Amino acid sequence: MKLKLSILLIFPVFFTFAQTSDIQIQPHIRLPQDSLVSQQLVHALNGFLAASAEPNEDNPWVLESQRIETHILLDEFKDIEKSQAFADNHFYQPYLNNVVELNENQYLIQLSYIGTKDTVSHLRASYELIAHRSGDSFKFSSPLIYNTRNWKTAEINNNIFHYANHINEDNLQAFGRLAHEFDEKLKIENKITEFYCTENLTTLLKLMGVNYRLDYNGVRQANFSSSLENKKLIILGNNNATFDNLDAHDLWHDRLSLKISRRKVNKPVDEACAYLYGGSWGLTWEEIFDRFYAQVASDKKTNWMQIKEEPVNFGESRATHLMADYVVNALVIQKIEKEQGFEGVWQMLNCGPFEKGNANYYSALEQLTGISKANYNKAVWKLIKEER
Repeated sequence: MKLKLSILLIFPVFFTFAQTSDIQIQPHIRLPQDSLVSQQLVHALNGFLAASAEPNEDNPWVLESQRIETHILLDEFKDIEKSQAFADNHFYQPYLNNVVELNENQYLIQLSYIGTKDTVSHLRASYELIAHRSGDSFKFSSPLIYNTRNWKTAEINNNIFHYANHINEDNLQAFGRLAHEFDEKLKIENKITEFYCTENLTTLLKLMGVNYRLDYNGVRQANFSSSLENKKLIILGNNNATFDNLDAHDLWHDRLSLKISRRKVNKPVDEACAYLYGGSWGLTWEEIFDRFYAQVASDKKTNWMQIKEEPVNFGESRATHLMADYVVNALVIQKIEKEQGFEGVWQMLNCGPFEKGNANYYSALEQLTGISKANYNKAVWKLIKEER
């Protein structure tokens, strides 16, 4: 969700570096003393920013050894120039704020995206990058590895946890058991997952190179992730600096994404598996079903096909939502796995993304269980009665 806010700022006059066409440089910026190196740096930075609009894999200016860490930052550059409030796709422009030499081959780059309207400056975002000397040019990376270079690490199976001070060992072991259980279901092998444990979204963003972004104003918690080949990177920003909050529900989603993009699976079925295997919002599957039975299934006139098309939330709020159709799907998944093993569940997960009318869902369901659109309501009531 894009927040329609603007911040009033006073900035000095900017000028454009002679060798560039995009990024603007403040007159007091201390670029490298060697003018050729300065030109190469700014040229490469312009190339990186221009390519940031393309798929991450296609950006040739990313440091190869830190590609997955930089992809997670590149996601934050997508559409950053656009302003809905001012109806302008190029309202926010990049400005170079600072260049700091870390060593003879590395520079810390700070830049901002700013738009001006009626002499008022509006800040959209501020970023940090590390520029790495590469021949007669530069490559760029997120500062994530640099910012956490003094952190500790813990490994369990193929999972690596990075943390600042200490970590909850009991939760690490529980994570290992659950991840192994999910991986066995999904037949996941030789996949590596790296976690960075942080307290909140603000800390998460700063570590990866986002000092500020208007879109996240007032947002306290979130998790970010990126995937590349056999590796997944997850930065936890949900009160998890010491990994005290192990969420089996989210863990299911994370492991599934190692096998297949979650955009390709049927979301209600995916969420149903997460409810069944990991609960939700601190509630076990049994507790979720009891609430569902008391608040939704207690009405014997409930039309389950209608609920599939018009979602019903029986959670405490929109934030801590519990969706009735996900519970129904969990009952269906439970039946399929009991009768046909996880291979049947995998077919349901891959019946196609959610669509209005759910034709793909009903087709796969009938093929696997004999439950058709015609007898769906009757079959759901039977599953509810059996679970009760």
